[in-house]
Amino acid sequence: MRRLNISHVTEYRFPTSVSLLPHRLRLRPLESHSLRIESSTLDITPAHSIRWYRDALGNSVAMVNFSELTNTLRVLSDVIIAVYDDAPLDFVIEDYAVSFPFAYAVDEQPDLAPFEESVYVPDRPPLHAWLDGLGLLQRPIETFTLLTRLNCEIANHFTYQIREEEGVQSPAQTLALNSGSCRDFAALFMEACRHMGLASRFVSGYLHMPDNETGNATTHAWAEVYLPGPGWKGFDPTSGLITGNHHIPVAVARHPEAVPPVSGSFVGPAGQRPTLTVSVRVSEFGA
Repeated sequence: MRRLNISHVTEYRFPTSVSLLPHRLRLRPLESHSLRIESSTLDITPAHSIRWYRDALGNSVAMVNFSELTNTLRVLSDVIIAVYDDAPLDFVIEDYAVSFPFAYAVDEQPDLAPFEESVYVPDRPPLHAWLDGLGLLQRPIETFTLLTRLNCEIANHFTYQIREEEGVQSPAQTLALNSGSCRDFAALFMEACRHMGLASRFVSGYLHMPDNETGNATTHAWAEVYLPGPGWKGFDPTSGLITGNHHIPVAVARHPEAVPPVSGSFVGPAGQRPTLTVSVRVSEFGA
């Protein structure tokens, strides 16, 4: 078992005072068999009230309402979690799903259907051509082999770049540019899985690596695929790895743009352009 401290600071500075409308914060990790939250605090400026709730997918969301004008919005999330050793490759796929294609069990199909639907419908032709060129549309193929090859193809043949601007590139854009951020790669992987009939969803969270300890960590994104037997299994197309307890999920979504860590709007003079500063640190507790 390891204990990790996640410190995530988001700060917006406005040229003049503005009125902040309600904001949604998705900063609290998702608890599971291998992850437990020991403490979680939010330090927010300016004056505010908070209401917590769970959304339709079980994500923990803080709805923040503000009560005064301000030229600064600062959100500090400080979380301590316990993560337990796991073996990412220690799982067994049900016999009927070992080889692809397969059909999900009848009683699971209604729940999985939304995660099989494309959210980038115009991108289907270039996505199909890319998958066909990789030989991933040939059938039959072992399900795990299919997913591993797709995961490694993105990690090994696309150029990773940090993109500060908001939003997610469409799969067609990522294919055309042959580059993208972690969230762009996750969206490409997710949509490719859906194109092939596999239920997949987008995951946002954090990644704990040794170089995170110095404070140069960032938020991270990957994808999960529903496999009969183990359930939702994570694939990180930025690294080409199966996710383990170094990946700390915060929110899952059907659409890649649905779960930003901080979202909201403001009312103020025309032309207001706030500056944004984000600092993330993921470290062994006590380090």
